[in-house]
Amino acid sequence: MNEASATDGTSVLRPFFVLSRGFWSGATATRAWLLTALVIGCVFAQLATQVAMNTWNRVFFDALERRDGSGVFATVWWLPLIIIAMALVLSTLIVTRMTLQMRWREWLTQRMAGWWIADQHYYRLSFVAPDQSAPEFRISDDARLSVEPLVEFGLGLLGAFAMAITFAAILWSVAGSARVTLGGVTIEIPAFMAVAAVLYAAVASGLAYLAGRPLVMRVSAKNEAEAQFRAEMTRLRENAESIALIRGDKDELSSVLSSYGEVASAWVRVIRQHGVIALVLNTNGALFPILPLLLVTPKYLNGDLTLGAVMQLVAAFSAVQGALIWFVDNFVRLAEWYASASRVIALTKAMEEIDLGTTMEDETDIQLGTSDDGAIHIEGLSVADRAGRVVINDASVRIALGEKVMLAGESGSGKSILIRALAGLWPWGSGSIRVPKGVKIAFVPQKPYIPLGTLRQALVYPDANGSGDEQIIAAMRRCGLGYLVKQLDHEARWDQTLSGGERQRVAFARLLIQKPQIIIMDEATSALDEESQFSLLTLLHNELASATVISVAHRSGIEEFHDRKIELHKRQAGAEMSSRKLPNTLWRLLGNPAGI
Repeated sequence: MNEASATDGTSVLRPFFVLSRGFWSGATATRAWLLTALVIGCVFAQLATQVAMNTWNRVFFDALERRDGSGVFATVWWLPLIIIAMALVLSTLIVTRMTLQMRWREWLTQRMAGWWIADQHYYRLSFVAPDQSAPEFRISDDARLSVEPLVEFGLGLLGAFAMAITFAAILWSVAGSARVTLGGVTIEIPAFMAVAAVLYAAVASGLAYLAGRPLVMRVSAKNEAEAQFRAEMTRLRENAESIALIRGDKDELSSVLSSYGEVASAWVRVIRQHGVIALVLNTNGALFPILPLLLVTPKYLNGDLTLGAVMQLVAAFSAVQGALIWFVDNFVRLAEWYASASRVIALTKAMEEIDLGTTMEDETDIQLGTSDDGAIHIEGLSVADRAGRVVINDASVRIALGEKVMLAGESGSGKSILIRALAGLWPWGSGSIRVPKGVKIAFVPQKPYIPLGTLRQALVYPDANGSGDEQIIAAMRRCGLGYLVKQLDHEARWDQTLSGGERQRVAFARLLIQKPQIIIMDEATSALDEESQFSLLTLLHNELASATVISVAHRSGIEEFHDRKIELHKRQAGAEMSSRKLPNTLWRLLGNPAGI
């Protein structure tokens, strides 16, 4: 799925509201409707103060034309009250509007972030929707940019509609009709100021639409290029050590500058279109303050209008224009909103497709279930890659409770994909995987994840509670991390501070602390020397002898820690699985309590 397909043929507005309308109907409904009512009330209160100021203008300038000093000073006394009312209403409007924006964004962020993190969408997206680059920026930046302007647009449109009707009525009642003589025939145009305001706004809006229409896609392309550039910089930061060690600075600089080149090209196209739009907007900005003066001058010179009426009509015409050309003034921001909302909708559609299982050409899925005998059952399992190519073909095996199994095979035979399938992260294929019900399963990858926070939090992750100091410290010392005990509650970037070997020791300490019933390891000791590897695997035997262990490894000395070896053999139709027992393993020499 590409970005364009998310919005082609349909309006972004409807799917976006379908996504976000829960803010007004769920647990947050009371707060949402209260804030909405307050904001709308402030919009109409602001309109009332503008009408009051418009009326004050007429009274003041009429008194000024009559040279009525007492009348002038009488109207001046009303001015502070009107200004104070306008300031209070506008201040309240700003506070309530910003609160509504913040609360709506909060709801949308919680929904999108929860959806993204649930069921490993954050992991699967990289396989099923690689075009959805930098989803974290879509959730943080684009969610904000799709909510905040939309509130302002809604209020602006409501205010513009109410203002257009109110001040058009003033134009109608104050200006009256105009008589135009053409070829000896006199034509009377009723409400000519209101008609002129509507016609002028229609022409200005049409020109702005034609000038700004290409901006929508250009802003969208610019935002996508910006996201790609940020993702490139993030990738560089995350792989900083590896790049520095192999002196890849020159190549990375070239890649970063090339990515920024795409950003610059996209910006140039946006800037050019802004120039075309600015030409229309600036022409309009120069014309519409003068146009009402030209229209009412004949009636003023004929004595049909007073100076106060002229000033009131000019202000009313400007107000109607400001309302009717709302689209013109906001076209650029509308284009930017459309681009951000499109990216939000594209991300949510990609996650919907994952949930519906429509991301693969083959609709079959690997079925995950539970077993009653404590064993792991893999039955008729065929695993496909993202393109639909079969990687593992019709594999079946039973791994008994407490058995220690080594998974081997040449590169590309599907070992890592099989581990992902066991973890429930790779559903594409057919067959079934059944694991014991209610057991705790621990996955130990080659590069264990270290969360932000204290070392204690890293050791008990993802179980935040339930482990005492004695248990944690004992596990640290037995895994060779005793020298870090004093820093147990020290908060630092442990993912950057710990070496690869230390991170793997942390993973083994987690196993001792959490005591899972099934342990699945993928090159879990690759960063350790052979002596440390032997020590930790022996510790695993002593402390978690009854646990079922499945491990992927290539290093020498690993095989003797297992009871059985399962091998994947690459074939054209997909890897085939074979199994054989390992004689005289170290587990038996040390005495396996599980009796395997």
